[in-house]
Amino acid sequence: MTFDTNDSVTLKIWDRSVLHHTLETAVSDLSARHNTTKCRIAVTCSGPNTFTLSVRDDLALASA
Repeated sequence: MTFDTNDSVTLKIWDRSVLHHTLETAVSDLSARHNTTKCRIAVTCSGPNTFTLSVRDDLALASA
């Protein structure tokens, strides 16, 4: 796990059998660290087996 900034984290997940569990845990951890709801966490596929999780700002939420 790599913390790119205070507001995002990048994960390389090789084992597909733990993909959902790993992402759900990371979303929960990031939302708890920022004292926000899980719906404010964006998950994007940023490469092969690589996912970036970030806290969405209010402007991104308004356009979603």
